[in-house]
Amino acid sequence: MSDINKKIGLGTFVGMTMALCATVRSIPTLAAVGWTLISFSLFAIIFFAGPISIVSGELSTMYPQAGGPQLWVKKALGEKWGFVVAWLLWVQMFPGMVMVASTIGPLLGNTFGNISLGSNHWFNLFCILFFYWVVTILNIKYDMAKVGGSIGVWLGVYIPVAVMFILGFASLAKMGINTNGYLGTFSWAKVVPSLKNLDTLKYLAGISFIFVGIEMSSVYIPKLKDATKNYTKGVFIALIGLVLLNVLNALTVANVVPAGKMELANITQPILLYCQVLGLPTIIANIFSFMVFIGVMLQLSAWVTGPSATIIQVAKDGLLPEKFGYTKTNKYGVSKNVVLTQSIIISCFALLYGFITDVNAVFLILTNATTVIYSIVYILIAIALIKLRHTQPDIERPYRIGKSGNGLAYVVAAMLLLAIFIVILASLISSTALNGVLVAAVTIIFLIPPFLIYAKTKKHNK
Repeated sequence: MSDINKKIGLGTFVGMTMALCATVRSIPTLAAVGWTLISFSLFAIIFFAGPISIVSGELSTMYPQAGGPQLWVKKALGEKWGFVVAWLLWVQMFPGMVMVASTIGPLLGNTFGNISLGSNHWFNLFCILFFYWVVTILNIKYDMAKVGGSIGVWLGVYIPVAVMFILGFASLAKMGINTNGYLGTFSWAKVVPSLKNLDTLKYLAGISFIFVGIEMSSVYIPKLKDATKNYTKGVFIALIGLVLLNVLNALTVANVVPAGKMELANITQPILLYCQVLGLPTIIANIFSFMVFIGVMLQLSAWVTGPSATIIQVAKDGLLPEKFGYTKTNKYGVSKNVVLTQSIIISCFALLYGFITDVNAVFLILTNATTVIYSIVYILIAIALIKLRHTQPDIERPYRIGKSGNGLAYVVAAMLLLAIFIVILASLISSTALNGVLVAAVTIIFLIPPFLIYAKTKKHNK
């Protein structure tokens, strides 16, 4: 059997699926809720990530052509809604990339041993603008897609996760439970979210955001051995693995960081505290910060051109005005106009760091806005599944939710919709008025344009 047609085993599939969502950025967010992170993580798996993966599994085998969520929704709900999905998958990166880039300031501050610099909102603003525009220009001038993809994952994810795990459990073994940390003494009451403490609910979106993108695991189904049996099993093994990595690291972080002192965008904060507990030189934290900084830069570079491919295809399909110039690409397949558009808008989002001095608050606003926008895509995917069960009942479904009937498919779709409702509601009721208004405003501002553009473009093309 040739390598092209060679099937992948369950273990390989689990590893590839975990790589889609592996990150260290969300560990401080998980740690900030203390013992409640256990129930929040279970909620995210059972109601959010699991249903997304299963629904995507069926839809991707129905329509294995390129296009993913945009194609699924287009087939079920029509061209307009397919365009809306393509648009939202593009614009969600605007607040999302600022959130990712916001880690650069703290990383550089820690690299040079200047911790306070990393928490300065003006320095964070400068770092986001400077370094994002650097990777933007590099992607326009050079074929950056070939540079450092796997290196970025190792430096930005795998090695940091391993270092945090080893140092974290060594610190836990030495100091025991820190009563002044986010964990404190254990009780089952602390595991269950309390309506008396709505403050922790604001982190639910960030914790659910860990699993955003998990639907891409469905692209591996055609290559997976015994996919009907192994896909669901593999997805949940991968999700459990991701939760264990995140939860175990988050528990040790929550134990070592003093209550009320968590820095959500500063992944090096716990490393410094581990070094203090273990009596290790702080140069370990400096090296850790620089390594993660390089990883983040390489990951940012990949994101500059990645999501833009969808919007370029949409433009080529005639769903965007020609005057935008989004169909013109260079020899590397990069549309200068698309990349510059997204970089300008991302720069505008970065200005939040100039207007709001609380770095943690800005990080949460960006996380929640990105999650809400992405959740709209998931709502449309769930509706597409239900619609296609009625309009295309006889189309081949190599991977099907339930052996017969539609009951199980409806339950899975309902679980996903319920989870999205809870995540959005929790984010809004637990936020300050300003934060809630900003998240709602960002969502509305991004949701209106695709309808206006589509209506104008279709009218023009008649």
